[in-house]
Amino acid sequence: MKTDLHPDYHPVVFVDITTGRRFISRSTATSAKTEEIDGVTHYVISCGITSDSHPFFTGKNQYVDTEGRIDKFQKRFGAVRRAKKPSLS
Repeated sequence: MKTDLHPDYHPVVFVDITTGRRFISRSTATSAKTEEIDGVTHYVISCGITSDSHPFFTGKNQYVDTEGRIDKFQKRFGAVRRAKKPSLS
């Protein structure tokens, strides 16, 4: 078996930015921020969306139109029409 083949595996804490919930796990990801939990040093990794805040898992649908993206799309492509199919005759 080859040596030094696998990456380092560390204890980490994933923190949901929205709800503040913490998920203790292990990962190859690291960060500059650390926290000691039960005598073990964990890397702290912030996450924007986790199962605690994602609409699929929470059952809450949220409509977020950031920066009017739908309006921008309609302005750019709303007037564009599809080309008609060529007739066979």
